[in-house]
Amino acid sequence: MLPSLKQTWFFNIRGDVLAGLVVALALIPEAIAFSIIAGVDPKIGLYASFSMAVVIAFAGGRPGMISAATGAMALLMVTLVREHGLQYLLAATLLCGVLQILAGYLRLGELMRFVSRSVVTGFVNALAILIFLAQLPELTNVTWHVYAMTAAGLGIIYLLPLVPVVGRLLPSPLVCIISLTLVAIAFGIDVRTVGDMGELPDSLPVFLWPEVPLNLETLAIIFPYSLSLAIVGLLESMMTATIVDDLTDTKSDKNRECKGQGLANIATGALGGMAGCAMIGQSVINVKSGGRGRLSTLVAGVVLLIMVVFLGPWVSQIPMAALVAVMIMVSIGTFSWSSIINLKAHPGSSSVVMIATVATVVYSHNLAYGVLVGVLLSALFFANKVGQILYVGSEKADDGTREYRVVGQVFFTSAEQFVAAFDFKEVVGRVRIDLSRAHFWDITAISALDKVILTFRRDGTDVDIIGLNEASATLVDRFAEHNDPKAVEKLMGH
Repeated sequence: MLPSLKQTWFFNIRGDVLAGLVVALALIPEAIAFSIIAGVDPKIGLYASFSMAVVIAFAGGRPGMISAATGAMALLMVTLVREHGLQYLLAATLLCGVLQILAGYLRLGELMRFVSRSVVTGFVNALAILIFLAQLPELTNVTWHVYAMTAAGLGIIYLLPLVPVVGRLLPSPLVCIISLTLVAIAFGIDVRTVGDMGELPDSLPVFLWPEVPLNLETLAIIFPYSLSLAIVGLLESMMTATIVDDLTDTKSDKNRECKGQGLANIATGALGGMAGCAMIGQSVINVKSGGRGRLSTLVAGVVLLIMVVFLGPWVSQIPMAALVAVMIMVSIGTFSWSSIINLKAHPGSSSVVMIATVATVVYSHNLAYGVLVGVLLSALFFANKVGQILYVGSEKADDGTREYRVVGQVFFTSAEQFVAAFDFKEVVGRVRIDLSRAHFWDITAISALDKVILTFRRDGTDVDIIGLNEASATLVDRFAEHNDPKAVEKLMGH
């Protein structure tokens, strides 16, 4: 027991504690900003970030990864909150957790291997665009003070890291928020603040069961949102886990992470928080700050709650312009700018998949739709490419037999090419088809083989099939019709 605890919790105490403190400081502005995006009080996102981080520290499958309220999830909640209110959001969060736990038991985490790099890039780019677009309402019909403070905030965020020592010790987003808050208070600048958006928590979260009718009508309202939240949450969490795996050169348990995300969202919904998932940006910050174990995630969640509860009056005076600057920074940092440069260098199919994913997400405001479109396009492009790798050669033997050699994969995209490779007009007594270097994948391929054999037989040519591998032979035995007398008579027109 103790060796296990040391390996997962206490092998990197100093690094994990310091990294957790940095992440907690950086989580505050984002949790508030994402709450505002979702249309709920800032405390909803802050409670969610606390509970998600604490629960996932114990239950997650990727040590060192940070889960909290996120922009991807917040964007999916806007309509539900606007039309039905907070209580239905809490109910949807609980159901989201149940669906994610079910996904873990069904081992759906393994499906991430079907998500191509182009889809991941499109997903990240679309998320960045949506976060930026969500800031525009705060930058329209406002006084010049807002633009000046936003510009100053961006200057602090990007220039502070260049300052020796200070830039390494303090996260620039936190310095931006503190500096602009002090300036706004000192000079009495009249701009929108976090306090104008809702009341901040002044106590620890308590158990809060959603006050909604327990009937099918409620289920019909929340299920579409819960399903979208569960899918998007798992997609972002799985992709974040993959990124952290690469950074730390370790492996994560994707199916355990699915269950952990579910447990965290159930706890979050029961404590009055909004649904959340893994955060790509904060997880990278944690790893680069020295966080490796579960302790870093736990410290981030606990310190976040302590700061919010005891520093609430100060947090409420944060100007919205400061948060807008932080979110613009998140948007710029999230977007994969190299993907634009690589549009010409990468294969055309990869670029199309990436652009289609971005366009679908931005149009629908649903990351799940974009990923689905991207995965389907990737599958179609792959099938088309593999289908073209088919060769059918032939030669005539000394005994007059025409022998065809088939090399490659035969399935729905290459079946037509397979049939077209045979010369049915040649007058020959016997045809031998060598399939030792070919594989038949589906019933479309079997139907193509039927067509070739029956066409030759109809003209009085005997056909021999040799070299059929075991898997292909199984399909032939189950679905082929060229050995069925009745089917043969029908297909031959007798």
